Amino acid sequence: MRQRIAVVGSGPAGLTFARVLHRHGYPVALFERDPAPDARPPGGMLDLHEGLGQLALDKAGLLAEFQALSRPEGQAMRILDADGTVLRDWRPRPEDRANPEIDRGQLRDLLLGPLDVQWGRGVTQVVPGARDGVLVHFADGRQETFDLVVGADGAWSRIRPAVSSATPHYTGVTFVETSLDDIDTRHPDLARMVGDGSVAVYGVNRALVAQRNCGGHVKVYAQFRAPLDWPASLDLADVEAVRSSLLALFDGWAGPVLDLLRHGAAFVHRPLYVLPVSHTWTHTVGVTLLGDAAHLMPPLGAGANLAMLEGAELAESIATGPGDLDEAVRAFEEQMWARAGRWAKITTAGLERLVSPDPAEALALFDQVQQS
Repeated sequence: MRQRIAVVGSGPAGLTFARVLHRHGYPVALFERDPAPDARPPGGMLDLHEGLGQLALDKAGLLAEFQALSRPEGQAMRILDADGTVLRDWRPRPEDRANPEIDRGQLRDLLLGPLDVQWGRGVTQVVPGARDGVLVHFADGRQETFDLVVGADGAWSRIRPAVSSATPHYTGVTFVETSLDDIDTRHPDLARMVGDGSVAVYGVNRALVAQRNCGGHVKVYAQFRAPLDWPASLDLADVEAVRSSLLALFDGWAGPVLDLLRHGAAFVHRPLYVLPVSHTWTHTVGVTLLGDAAHLMPPLGAGANLAMLEGAELAESIATGPGDLDEAVRAFEEQMWARAGRWAKITTAGLERLVSPDPAEALALFDQVQQS
């Protein structure tokens, strides 16, 4: 008799885990608190790396479909000085597919495919060690029992407390996100500045980054060091007040750069939280974690890639292993912790250099990455 397995969360980690199990004909229950796939905006683009996210999609049998949807040209990166001077203008070669970009919504739909997600079923708590396995408490008052519950429910995971007392802490860096629609028609000069991929401008303890998405949509991120309640007196629902505060924060920067903020439609405050760099836990029979639930780290391109590969690897080890579910999970966790710990150190150091008192640190980091 096959074990009863549940995964909580329909992000890249949970969907990849479920999709690989599905490919092997292995049943899994997939629970998501959102009432529908499009209940929330999916977010910006993701660059999926060879050997990480792309390897996960290969394990799911979806690599060819990903390649048809992805944007290799989205790897392009331009760096400007605060006065608008172009410092770097890197463009990928036509055959370069190391880190092509894909819209998060497209990736979600690709992974969803035939999966049967139980939408609108939020989990409030899981209790390992119950007589029949792991007891899952749902927000609607119902309960179910499983042999394995996989927490892929993000930074504020409801599954994590079953194995770890760790909680995310604020990095001291906050993002404020805005966006521009139909940029090629409405703001052609800004479209040329952003190019096919991203443009970044670095200053003292602050940065502006714009990333081209599909359909002429551009995401803009103001990044800076600030208290968690930045700024305490500002009503974040007041679009013009937020815009004025940001323009003051970046006062003196080139006009075209500041136009990325002037033309932003709305603003969302996103303070950056992380888990401890070497976050692990005492192995708990019947419960494990994937992705941000396991190793929340700065958003420097590694998180979703690691989450997807973890989901694929755990699913493969369960579906094709010798049959001892707990041993498969235990071995997977050891491998995940080692790899995630390395990436957490890299991304934590990277954030320190990208939002730094010395803007030259960001440029030096870019040069290092491009050389590698």
